[in-house]
Amino acid sequence: MAPDPQRKDVTLRPGDYAVGDAHCCMRTVLGSCVSITLWHPRRRIGAMSHFLLAARPASAGRELDARYGEDALALMLRDLATAGVPAQECEAKIFGGGNMFPEQDSPHAMHVGRRNGEAARGLLLARHIAVHSESLFGIGHRQIIFDVASGDVWARQIHPTPSNFTPMDHS
Repeated sequence: MAPDPQRKDVTLRPGDYAVGDAHCCMRTVLGSCVSITLWHPRRRIGAMSHFLLAARPASAGRELDARYGEDALALMLRDLATAGVPAQECEAKIFGGGNMFPEQDSPHAMHVGRRNGEAARGLLLARHIAVHSESLFGIGHRQIIFDVASGDVWARQIHPTPSNFTPMDHS
């Protein structure tokens, strides 16, 4: 298969979101952050977020900010609507929400990753957007790749192990 000269690879950093067509491939690495992907199967247009917290603090400004789940989803839906894509026709997938510090958990605490994942579910449910799959929670990072042409999203969870770390010389 010949390479697509129009192919666009987009790497999302924390607080980013993107919307693209079938020539777009989006990727990110998540810890406790969460990514929502939205894909329109007929139009082959999709959106992806990488948000850090479920909701903005009361002290934050009024402008939409993709660092927060509710705002990231609003920005994605706005840009999809501009492209003529109705939100309710999109297939949603949710990723991330890993517990990055399991050794610090108390039995009654809900870590930030779990709050983010639960918030993503609630945000999509409130907008009547069907969640087709999810890979949430657990321990460690996830690498995510979203191929907008097919709607496929690949997720690889990387569990922390001593071999994932390089010793540092503190001398």
